Amino acid sequence: MAHGDITHIDIPADDIPRATAFYRELFGWDIKEYPGYEGYPMWTAPNTISGGGISPRDDVLTTPRSYVEVDSIEETLAKAVELGGTVVTPKQEISPTSWWASFTDSEGNQLALYEGTTA
Repeated sequence: MAHGDITHIDIPADDIPRATAFYRELFGWDIKEYPGYEGYPMWTAPNTISGGGISPRDDVLTTPRSYVEVDSIEETLAKAVELGGTVVTPKQEISPTSWWASFTDSEGNQLALYEGTTA
């Protein structure tokens, strides 16, 4: 994926098994947990391109959050702040070759950034 592509969407849920069953039945998504990501089932749409995760709802993740692929999380966060955004979650490791972070935009919407590759 290229800089600026939406790569992942997290859907918050109060009841992960209930939400998993709901989206599997509603959209026919393939939803499964992967080793190392227990408790975070990941979904893939029938086009096998779109996907994301079903995440426990918390104080930070209250609505669906889109992840945008970027070349550099540090540079993108700095530019977001320069343009009136606010960092919510600083850069965090997903794996040795991938990272994420989140910010609010100038309108208060939360988005996340993704950098790297995930096997």
